[in-house]
Amino acid sequence: MASTNLGPVHTAGNAVPPLDDDLAGVLDGLTGIHPGIDQIRSGIRLLALDRHDLDKSQTLLAALAGSDGADVLTALAYLVGRLSTADTNPALRTLPLDQQKTAQQHGEAAVYDLTDPDLHQHASEASAAITGN
Repeated sequence: MASTNLGPVHTAGNAVPPLDDDLAGVLDGLTGIHPGIDQIRSGIRLLALDRHDLDKSQTLLAALAGSDGADVLTALAYLVGRLSTADTNPALRTLPLDQQKTAQQHGEAAVYDLTDPDLHQHASEASAAITGN
């Protein structure tokens, strides 16, 4: 297999750019809510600013939102469901039963929406596009 000379890769023009205002703003807005959220913020920042090869980029796209069931978006969906249900979040048990039920119904709707295969389709296709599939 012939090697293709792609030139120098570690040049100023090939540097990973800083976070855009949208992503930086969201991450800043999540500061100090809970140590777990701070860890998620740190992970997102690392993923956004780290240098990735094609294989890792493809894998990350699938792992973040493109696997339709085995990705971070799906994990977050189920976490929303868990936190909005009194059976799995004891803090909600102090609420009147109608409020508990309303919170649970909204959590279930969020799980339904966030696990919809259509929501994962574009990330999956972006991942596949990297290999030309």
